[in-house]
Amino acid sequence: MSASTSTQLLSNGPRSKVSGAEDRLGPMRLSHEPIQVLLVFAKEDSQSDAFWWACERAAFRCNIARTPESALECFLDKHHEIVIIDGRHPRYFEAEAICRMIRATKLSEHTVILAVMPQTPSDQEEPSVLPLLSAGFSRRYLENSSVSACYNELIQLEHGEVRAQFKLRACNAVFTALEQCQEAVEISSEDHVIQYVNPAFEKMMGYHRGELIGKELTELPRSDKNSADLLDTINTCIKKGKEWQGIYFSRRKSGDSIQQYVKITPVVGQGGKIRHFVSIKRPYSDNHRQVHKLSKEEKCCGEHSQSECNSLRHKDRRKESVDVRSISSHSSDAPSLQNRRYSSMARIHSMTIEAPITKVINIINAAQESSPVTVAEALDRVLEILRTTELYSPQLASKEDDPHTNDLVGGLMSDGLRRLSGNEYIFSKSALQNMSQSQLGVPVPLNDIPPSIAELLNEEEQWEFNILELEAATHKRPLSYLGLKIFSAFGVCEFLNCSESTLRLWLQVIETNYHSSNSYHNSTHAADVLHATAYFLRKERVKASLDQLDEVAALLAATVHDVDHPGRTNSFLCNAGSELAILYNDTAVLESHHAALAFQLTVRDSKCNIFKNMERTQFRTLRQAIIDMVLATEMTRHFEHVNKFVNSINKPMSAIEETSSNSEGSDCEGQASIRNSPENRLLIKRMLIKCADVANPCRPLELCIEWAGRISEEYFAQTDEEKRQGLPVVMPVFDRNTCSIPKSQISFIDYFITDMFDAWDAFASLPGLMEHLAENYKYWKNLDEMKCKSLRPPPPP
Repeated sequence: MSASTSTQLLSNGPRSKVSGAEDRLGPMRLSHEPIQVLLVFAKEDSQSDAFWWACERAAFRCNIARTPESALECFLDKHHEIVIIDGRHPRYFEAEAICRMIRATKLSEHTVILAVMPQTPSDQEEPSVLPLLSAGFSRRYLENSSVSACYNELIQLEHGEVRAQFKLRACNAVFTALEQCQEAVEISSEDHVIQYVNPAFEKMMGYHRGELIGKELTELPRSDKNSADLLDTINTCIKKGKEWQGIYFSRRKSGDSIQQYVKITPVVGQGGKIRHFVSIKRPYSDNHRQVHKLSKEEKCCGEHSQSECNSLRHKDRRKESVDVRSISSHSSDAPSLQNRRYSSMARIHSMTIEAPITKVINIINAAQESSPVTVAEALDRVLEILRTTELYSPQLASKEDDPHTNDLVGGLMSDGLRRLSGNEYIFSKSALQNMSQSQLGVPVPLNDIPPSIAELLNEEEQWEFNILELEAATHKRPLSYLGLKIFSAFGVCEFLNCSESTLRLWLQVIETNYHSSNSYHNSTHAADVLHATAYFLRKERVKASLDQLDEVAALLAATVHDVDHPGRTNSFLCNAGSELAILYNDTAVLESHHAALAFQLTVRDSKCNIFKNMERTQFRTLRQAIIDMVLATEMTRHFEHVNKFVNSINKPMSAIEETSSNSEGSDCEGQASIRNSPENRLLIKRMLIKCADVANPCRPLELCIEWAGRISEEYFAQTDEEKRQGLPVVMPVFDRNTCSIPKSQISFIDYFITDMFDAWDAFASLPGLMEHLAENYKYWKNLDEMKCKSLRPPPPP
């Protein structure tokens, strides 16, 4: 061991890292003054001088004590962060005794104490550090009078032990705040062992903390008012590292149940694992329940706006509804800054047209006036976020964290970087311009479908229906045959008032305009989406929410949603300066083209015009519904559609179900009013076609694998072409020589699929799909863990 080496003494064992402490305490300045150092040396010598000058160099404040008594007196006066005690000369004083004396004071709790010890002769065994540990020393410094060695030791202490002690001191302040907090707070370990409860929790639940700390949550009595699967739902959510919040019944010590609004936040710690769960609870008052009991006189979600309904639900938290005009009337007592705010708010309220987001901003502005400074500053941050345009798009971490997810997001959720160059991507002209009737073949009536195909179609109502077998049996024309069967089952011809022959010809025209050369975006994909759409429409809650026009619109939209797809993404077309990108101003290029071309192909020839006998107003309504659903398949608004569905439909219906389960009656009328409002029917249809469009990960494993191979090949081909043409490579990970298909599927499922299908399953009840999704995700995970980049594991040796 060299002379400058010091040994750290872990008197308290390894210190566990509290996740997020550094991030959360980062903005909090932990030390305002220079670090204070106390040197306890009986006599001045080269070692004490070296530490003195090292303190000067480090800009630390230094005091010197010559006796144990003066050392204690000085420490009690200055509260030093570092104490260095000379242990080389026991004839002057005992270093261990001085250390114990200082440690006996409460002030030393966060002090680092260093023992200066003599070098051990090379022919002797190094003495044990246990006596120093027992005395309370933090570290040992082997005698070395080099100023640089002393300086390095002090700097290491500052950036290690001392900084850690600063954070511990700051944590004391945080826990003091928790003790004073009015909301009930409970902290448990990763194994759900209770580690802390605050006084508000004790008061709410009737327990003393001594009765709770150290117990597992499962040891405490539970209320029997919670639904059977609620705990499973909560555990599944928080184990994924996601925050859960909702309504939950807890049992007090007295035995009675209390309904609470609960937020559980997982805290990720050392090693990237969940180390703690923080639960914040407050009583869920009767004001919440009253909102959900909808009388005939006031149907909050039916006749009023959703924002008004939501504001009523949270009325108890604000104690009374916030009215900006009434708050503004109190401006006479406010400072000048508030007067200016009130004045500007009054001008805003003089506007005759007001958008919902403006109402939200006005309410927040009003709430700021009566809020503490910290709350007002937080609301400023909320307003800053609300004024951005990308409210629904999550912010990804750095590109190195997950290149597959970043590339998928870049490729599917943006229109690319506009590149002005000589490279033009122009795909083949559609059949609208060069198709002749002779190319279509003779339409086959439903009754004349070949037996082999008819036998396959008998299974079309099952989710496990194999569209790839139909593709092979129909020689890559599955859309026409499946379309005839499904449209007949849903009475589409009767609704449109058109003949079956017109419908057959229309289906063939649409199918002809899908590119069979595409590995993924071909008519088989359209047929697959049509099948999923029909399957969803047959689910009880979906069927109860939509009328026949909605059903017909959904089936037609699924049929045409990718017509004339070139096998390239929107980003590619924009970068290549394609005709379509120019036509649609780089915005929802393909989706706009699919919708427009579908109607152009339909109305150009009376023989395939399925809309020709419709009444004009009904046609306009149907047309608008089809266009809206096709445009909903564009991924840039993915999170907006999903979040609106969850917030406007799932959460309100869940709240009504919760209220109904705790009362004698049910509230089917309230749920129906939510589902059947025009705005929410629109959200349901968008969610339906979005889920149908990307349902491949929820199909049986073999179908999932085949679709994954097809979409990967299409992305590989795009990357190849981008490189040939010198275009920006939109999704670099999709290089056929290096890409890991399992990783790309895992990223796609994690980022786009899981949350969306969780929400859709909560509405439509799709347990079979969710089982397939879990099985397929496990399959891709296993391949990835095997370092396998292909669709299937390598054959055994």
